[in-house]
Amino acid sequence: MRLIIVSGLSGSGKTVALHHFEDLGFYCIDNVPAALIATVIGEIAATSDPLYANLAIGIDARNRAADLARLPEVICDLRTRGIRCEVIFLHADDNILLKRYGETRRKHPLSAAGLSLREAIDRERELLGPIIASAELILDTTRTSIYQLRDIIRRRVGAHEQPGLSILIESFGYKHGIPADADFVFDLRCLPNPYWDQALRDLTGKDGKVIEFLDGSDSVQRMFGDILGFLNRWIPEYIDFHRNYLTVAIGCTGGQHRSVYMTEKLAAELAKRYSPVMTRHNELPEKEGRIQVPQFGGPLDL
Repeated sequence: MRLIIVSGLSGSGKTVALHHFEDLGFYCIDNVPAALIATVIGEIAATSDPLYANLAIGIDARNRAADLARLPEVICDLRTRGIRCEVIFLHADDNILLKRYGETRRKHPLSAAGLSLREAIDRERELLGPIIASAELILDTTRTSIYQLRDIIRRRVGAHEQPGLSILIESFGYKHGIPADADFVFDLRCLPNPYWDQALRDLTGKDGKVIEFLDGSDSVQRMFGDILGFLNRWIPEYIDFHRNYLTVAIGCTGGQHRSVYMTEKLAAELAKRYSPVMTRHNELPEKEGRIQVPQFGGPLDL
C-alpha cells in the first residue's frame, strides 16, 4: 500500500491536491481525525483490496493538538508495518493566504470571536507543526496557480510510483527569496557573474555563451566539484533512511545565469547515478522554467 498524507495551511491548495490525487487513481479521504488514522489504515490494509493500493488522506488543523502531536509516531509505526507512507505539506505566504480568503470570503476553520484571520493562520501553523516536521515534501504555493500545482503533484508525486528517492535540483534568485521546499541550499553569489557582461546579460545559464563563460572559471568549477561531492556523499544516506524526496536549491542574485548553469550541470551528473533527477528554474519564464528530467524523457511543463 502507498499512503500519502496531505496536509497544509487552509487556502494553500490542500483540497486541490487531494482532488488531483483522486484523478490519478488514488482513493482519497479528507479530514480524517488524526487519532483514527492508525485504525483506518489497519482496517483498510486488512482487506488487501487493490482499490486501496494507492491511498491519500487529508489532515488539517481541525484536530486535537495532542492527536496532531502524536502523528509523527503514528507515521513511524505505519512505516515499520511495511506501509509506504509519504507526508506532503502545502503552505503559502501569509499575505497571499489573507488575499485568497478576502477574494473567496470563506471562513477560516479556526476563526472564532476575537481571533483575527492572521491570528487564526498563526494558530493553524502552530498546530500543524508536528506534520510540518514530518513532511518529506513541502510545497510553497505562494506563486503557484491551480494548474501548476496539479502538474507538480502529477510529475513530482504521482509519477513517483516505485519506492526510492526523487531528486529535484532547482535554481532561484535570492532577490526573490529562498524556496521554502529546499532541503539543501547552496549560494553561488560569490562566483563570477555573467550579468556584468553586456553580451551575456539577456541570456540564461542554458545558453552556450554563458556556459562557456562559466566553464572557464576555476572558482565555478571548484564550487561544482564541492557541491557534487557533498551530494554524492549524503544522497546515499537519504536513500538508506528511506526518504522519498530530496530538493536541492541553487541560488544566485537573480536566478538567471549562475544558478541555472549549476542546476543543469549538477542534474546531468547526478542522473548518471540516480533516478529520477529533475530540474526546475524558478526565475526563468514558464516555458524555460518547467520541470525537466535529464535522460529520462522530455520537459515536463509546470
